[in-house]
Amino acid sequence: MTYPLLYEINTRCWLQRLGAEAGRPITLGNVPEAELDRWSRWGLTHLWLMGVWSTGPQARALAQTEPHQRRLYDEVLPGWQLQDVDGSPYAIADYRLAARLGTDEDLADFRRRLHARSLRLILDFVPNHLGIDHAWVRRSAKLFVQSSALRPGTFAQPTEPGSRWLAHGKDPYFPPWVDTVQVDYRLASAREAMIGLLESVATRCDGVRCDMAMLLLEEVFAKTWKDFPPIPEAKSEGGEFWAEAIRNVKAAHPNFEFLGEAYWGLEPRLQDLGFDYTYDKELTDQLLARDGAGVQRHLAKLSARQLAAGIRFLENHDERRVAGVLSLSEHQAAALLLLGLPGMRLLHEGQLEGARLRTPVQLTRRHTEPPQVPIQEMYQRLLTLIATSAVGKGTATLLTPDPEGNLPCSEMVLVQWQAQPEVIDLVAVNLAPDSRRCHAPLRLGDSRPGPWRITDGIGGGAQTHLGESLRQRGLCVDLPAHGVALYHCEASP
Repeated sequence: MTYPLLYEINTRCWLQRLGAEAGRPITLGNVPEAELDRWSRWGLTHLWLMGVWSTGPQARALAQTEPHQRRLYDEVLPGWQLQDVDGSPYAIADYRLAARLGTDEDLADFRRRLHARSLRLILDFVPNHLGIDHAWVRRSAKLFVQSSALRPGTFAQPTEPGSRWLAHGKDPYFPPWVDTVQVDYRLASAREAMIGLLESVATRCDGVRCDMAMLLLEEVFAKTWKDFPPIPEAKSEGGEFWAEAIRNVKAAHPNFEFLGEAYWGLEPRLQDLGFDYTYDKELTDQLLARDGAGVQRHLAKLSARQLAAGIRFLENHDERRVAGVLSLSEHQAAALLLLGLPGMRLLHEGQLEGARLRTPVQLTRRHTEPPQVPIQEMYQRLLTLIATSAVGKGTATLLTPDPEGNLPCSEMVLVQWQAQPEVIDLVAVNLAPDSRRCHAPLRLGDSRPGPWRITDGIGGGAQTHLGESLRQRGLCVDLPAHGVALYHCEASP
């Protein structure tokens, strides 16, 4: 099995930068070949174009005038202008490519170019809500959560029978998103309409990243909207929306992939309903908090299936930039851990250059940061090594470090990768702020008991061990503070 390596791009800012560099407009229809060649060299398997769909004037006006957002723009893009701000890409007015990014034909052609390089295209699907500019708000207001009177989190919407007070989309733990309107998944008509949208999106890409996917789970939705009774219309017959939606899409597109943004420990539930991959935000938080022991405990409690279905990342468009949080050595340890685990590995645009500024998704232009050369070189080295190893390919086994004497090894993570019977690649990461030593209990299977040659692609050096010795004692792993190793173990003929 090959595990995906996904790259997230802020499509608006990316094309704006390419156009500024080229001195002419760049859309998805004329992206330079050098960009696609670069992704191939990195060994990427999937590209997530974040923020390609159309937004509308009301959402744009809110993004341009909201005081908190304006303060954020001042911090990360001094001198910004109104034309640098668009509506949030998660307040979608129409699931059509935004005009500034190209045409539907450009998107289809870009996807073909990705396929020619064995890259799959991931696009956004925002199931919980639509943007306040969406045509359904005017034409089909019955599809949305609503109230008989104005109340917090609602807005008035004129309709033929009279004004309705529609609810803004929300996460139950945060204020509502005022540029959105909440779809009512208790209604059969709303579910049918949203499945139709999803099926339309599925004809244009190879997978979707589903925003806040856990909000649609029946128990979550019922709790969030218990004070907003559904309108008297045909109710859903029950059953989880995702099970039906995923089944329908995969019937037509068997290889289509579902990626779920998910929190609150609900990731396994979404996997049960058909999601191929779900966020592993707990790992991100522990790495950025420098909780190495917590990382080891978290990974140890995951089943093999949960390990294989996790989306692991150090940053994305919602998170702090990792280069502004971790030192270079800490960053390298976290990066190798991310890349060395099974599941989907997510890299974020700017991460490989050490960007420190998190650009709000409403901006269409970002501040130009000079690359941090040591971080660039670190990622180039890691990606090159991994591409020539079994990491991300074949069978992965999370090993439990064996302590040596009374020495602690609670912050060591070991992952064995094997694609051939007598070749093993071992990812070893020390997340502790001091040196650690342990033994890695390699799974040698039925391989011959003779000598194994072991080299470290990161630290250099080579050693030879008899297979029987490795079986009995394991491989000694001795790493400095935040040290990393990628051991290539090969049985001699």
